[in-house]
Amino acid sequence: MEQKKIPAREELPMEDKWAIEDLYATDELWQQELSTVAQDQEKAAAFAGRLGESAETLYSFLELDEQSEAKFEKLANYCMRKSDEDTRNATYQAMVGSFMSVMVAFNAASSFAVPEMMAISDETLDGFYAACPKLERYRRALTDLRRKKEHTLSAAEEKLLAAAGEMAGAPDTIYSSFADADISFWDAVDADGGKHPLTQGTFVQLEESADRELRRSAYENLYDGFGAFKNTAAAILNAQNKQLKFFAEARHYDTAFDAALFNTNVPTSVYRNLIEAVHQNLDKMHRYVRLRKKLLGLDELHFYDIYTPLVPGVDKHIPYAQAKQTIYDAMAPLGESYRAILKEGFENRWIDVYQNQGKRSGAYSAGTAVHPYVLLNYTGTLDSQFTLAHEMGHALHSYHSNKYQNPVDADYVIFVAEVASTCNEALLMEYLLGKTTDKRERAYLINHFLDQFKGTIYRQTMFAEFELNIGEMVAQGKTLTAEALSAEYKRLNELYYGPDMVVDDRIAMEWARIPHFYYNYYVFQYATGYSAAIALSRRILSEGESAVKDYIGFLSGGRSKSPIDLLKGAGVDMTSPAPVNQALELFGRLLDEMEALTRD
Repeated sequence: MEQKKIPAREELPMEDKWAIEDLYATDELWQQELSTVAQDQEKAAAFAGRLGESAETLYSFLELDEQSEAKFEKLANYCMRKSDEDTRNATYQAMVGSFMSVMVAFNAASSFAVPEMMAISDETLDGFYAACPKLERYRRALTDLRRKKEHTLSAAEEKLLAAAGEMAGAPDTIYSSFADADISFWDAVDADGGKHPLTQGTFVQLEESADRELRRSAYENLYDGFGAFKNTAAAILNAQNKQLKFFAEARHYDTAFDAALFNTNVPTSVYRNLIEAVHQNLDKMHRYVRLRKKLLGLDELHFYDIYTPLVPGVDKHIPYAQAKQTIYDAMAPLGESYRAILKEGFENRWIDVYQNQGKRSGAYSAGTAVHPYVLLNYTGTLDSQFTLAHEMGHALHSYHSNKYQNPVDADYVIFVAEVASTCNEALLMEYLLGKTTDKRERAYLINHFLDQFKGTIYRQTMFAEFELNIGEMVAQGKTLTAEALSAEYKRLNELYYGPDMVVDDRIAMEWARIPHFYYNYYVFQYATGYSAAIALSRRILSEGESAVKDYIGFLSGGRSKSPIDLLKGAGVDMTSPAPVNQALELFGRLLDEMEALTRD
């Protein structure tokens, strides 16, 4: 289904839209459920000052909190998924706002809980477990919570911070409205003068075109569009980093960086080791850039040349139905039970497939107790087929965790979130490479594989380094101006891409279009996750059943263990730089083969 004209939401067939009614059949039912939260809030507030009095009291509160959290998850997914269907829709913008207000009020009313649970002595808590065996359900959560004891404030202070939660989320909310709904761009113009609608959703597709004039036009128009609002964009990103600094300092962390990684129980050394390992392998990235420049036959390589395939005439449109079947076939090494769940998702409208006017750009998976929801903007390219495999990896991770863990232990932390998605991608690539004997097709696929390494390990690590550096600037009391942000972003592009890439002032504005800079030190996990996934995919393919068993155990683990221990159970140690180095060694071998395949 090619989309030269972006359709309105109502023009899309039902089978291509996710089954949001599986959460609530109508907006009215959502409103009714939201209205019941006030009763939950009142019940929760009645426990104030009592959590340490007995095991039964503590259990009763935790049970109520678990039930309320399940309700919040369902409410949030409905209004946020509906809002993402068309970010211009004021009704769902208002519903998201109402939900956030109610959730913040609930969190403020129950903010006493964390300090009170922290105040219970180890000896008393051990007695509670003995006296009330049902409390064992919450042992892991309580243990992890009490790990943060030194960063937990008094009940009054916690209530104040909880009440500020809605305000703290404002930069992300404002950025989303700015980048997804309000900003618009001039059409991209091809070599024949034809106009092509330019949005964040169509940008990469246009950049993949063989028409260099179209690529250049899309590139310049997109970044000129953001450049026209550079001070606004900088103010939003500055506000995001200032609020992270405030909350980190309020909780007695040294920096927002330390707070973010401590919260997910990942050593900060893992983040810094990633950057160091990638720096030690930048020669391979520079070699990739030189190869791209050579194969495209260009005197100068620009950033609008970075997405177009190196092997022309091989790429073809992949219908959505064909993409699903190929992915299903490629996942055979993971076993029939895995593929049965994958098929269930394909056939029961877990996925919102195509772009429509106002739809949120990009792609994601949102896990819920009902079933996962996957947002795509599918275009029929090879990249969009890999995006489908990626997001369904997330979806099946959520499915397994929700099925095999208690709700309090099901929500895996972000450090492991990217592993399942990129393992799917790696298995899909191995499947496609194994099916072709054609030299040009193989070179085309290896080009795509190289681009995955470039985009996921190198590029995401560059993002992570940028985020780390601007966080340090804010920690030093500096303001993130458009000039400062652009200068640092340009410097990193020069470092990562090397001397064969033209690094211009437009790419220096790219920071303004990256939503992940509002995710609180999230992006490094794409690179660590990809490295872990490469290791896991090779173990699955070489060892078979035993490796699959360990991998399914990982998918089913939720947050029952620390993320480092969950990955160790699957056979990967991310406290070591070895997985990153091994993945980039493979990148080097792929470069060798690509050079051989394309040698004159």
